[in-house]
Amino acid sequence: MSDFVKKVLGFYKKVPSAPTNPQKPPTFEKFEIEDLYEDNSSTKGSGPAKALDEKVRQAYFWITNTAIISPYYDIEFNEGDAKKFIFGDSKVEVTLPSDQSYSSFVLLPLLNLFARGKCLIVGGPGRGKTATSILMGLIAGYNKTDVQRAIQHGQPQMTISDLLGHPLPADMVKAEKTSDIRIAWRNWLSMTVKIIDEYNRIPTRTQSALLTVLADNYAEIFDQIYECPDAAWYLTANDDAGGGTYKVIEALKDRIDIVVRALHFNTRFIEDLLKRIELNFKPESIIPEEIIFSTEEINTINKEIRKIEISKPLRKRIEFFCRQFEFFEPASTRLEYMTKDVAKLSGLDMKTLFRKEGGKDQVKDLGSQSTNGLSVRKIMTLLMFSKAMAYFRGNKEVDIEDIRQVLPFVLHDTLSPHLESSFFDQPDNESLRIDRIVWLRKLFDLSCDEFASQDLDRDDPVDVFEEEFQKGLDNVSLNDVDKRLLQIEKQLQKWSEEKKLYGYRADDILKLKYLHQRYGNYKRWLQWKK
Repeated sequence: MSDFVKKVLGFYKKVPSAPTNPQKPPTFEKFEIEDLYEDNSSTKGSGPAKALDEKVRQAYFWITNTAIISPYYDIEFNEGDAKKFIFGDSKVEVTLPSDQSYSSFVLLPLLNLFARGKCLIVGGPGRGKTATSILMGLIAGYNKTDVQRAIQHGQPQMTISDLLGHPLPADMVKAEKTSDIRIAWRNWLSMTVKIIDEYNRIPTRTQSALLTVLADNYAEIFDQIYECPDAAWYLTANDDAGGGTYKVIEALKDRIDIVVRALHFNTRFIEDLLKRIELNFKPESIIPEEIIFSTEEINTINKEIRKIEISKPLRKRIEFFCRQFEFFEPASTRLEYMTKDVAKLSGLDMKTLFRKEGGKDQVKDLGSQSTNGLSVRKIMTLLMFSKAMAYFRGNKEVDIEDIRQVLPFVLHDTLSPHLESSFFDQPDNESLRIDRIVWLRKLFDLSCDEFASQDLDRDDPVDVFEEEFQKGLDNVSLNDVDKRLLQIEKQLQKWSEEKKLYGYRADDILKLKYLHQRYGNYKRWLQWKK
């Protein structure tokens, strides 16, 4: 190798010493209950752990500037007004972000590594899905050979033994019971970065075995169990809809935390491809040591991400958004059972049922735009990745833009659009039938607008009742209990005068019913005690 080539490759390996996001690093002094049970001595004090968020940013910028050609800034942040330009007949708006912004194709898989999530990367062949996944394994400290050997390539003939391991032949002959059979487990099960290439080409039965590992962290063959470590998962698929040789089972799709699109190659960067050919340059072979993370560092980052705070005002906006979608009035005559899940379990045609829910404002009723609601798992994923985004940006707490930018990728394959909703018939909304990322972000914006129009930050009656209840029932007199019960009943009476019932209101009503029952039980105890 010539000195010139060595010099050029040395340039590619260089990680700039200048901070990527100059600011005071966040500190985490808040006491956590797990501190009683874990040895955190390596993560306390003024050691290198305080600079780990900067190391994560350095990893991102090295990947996006050197390894993965992804010159996109589709995760936009702004500080003040941003310049905007309008192009073409479709009046497409292009914003020049006024604050540091990022490529989702690089950033989200990187955050997934530290959040220990399950990331699905979708896009056509040759878009860099597998290469990005391999890079994540290399950054986590594995060597290239181990990562490549550990990739599970989906194909129609894959058996459970191909995926997990096989029983030892000698034991199969001698064993008197299945518990005596030892299993030669596949090495990939022990890794903290797991890659499943083209997971939608795996047979259904084998998918079920994969689900056990992905969801519950253990593998099972012949009554033998192998417990797997916590891991960051990367799955790839060519089809954005999740199709393939085999249909992906719903339980497996539901375990996916975040969906990332492999964006197209911008031909203005062909020169970079030419340099790679001329220099025989492979990014995975020259990863700088400064951006390779040890297992201890990844564990520390995961812990610090969890400590990032979500303020009450922001949490209330998340709650308001999440409670829009499950409520479905035609499903029952009882409020608790008025859900889309109940409607689906009935086996009746959802399109027919949706037609029975008329007369509501289609913009205000965000639930009319989806055919399902959000699971607890997805809400927790949204919170975790929002914290991860804030941590990456060097902040102590999540802000609303962190939620807004992460939400579409978390809910991409979860919140299914009801394409027959009249909302999509509006001229400005027709394209939202196609682009889920833009649609989901629009949903969140509409929810925040409605939240603000109701002035729920300053005037939320449920907050008043909740805060009073959280003070506890010790020394609350029978007379005070009666007053609180009456106040709840008056609030429910006020809401009953509203002409239409929306999803956000249904959860409010059920929360007050819950509080009414708790007070009622306490009242009966007070009466018995006399």
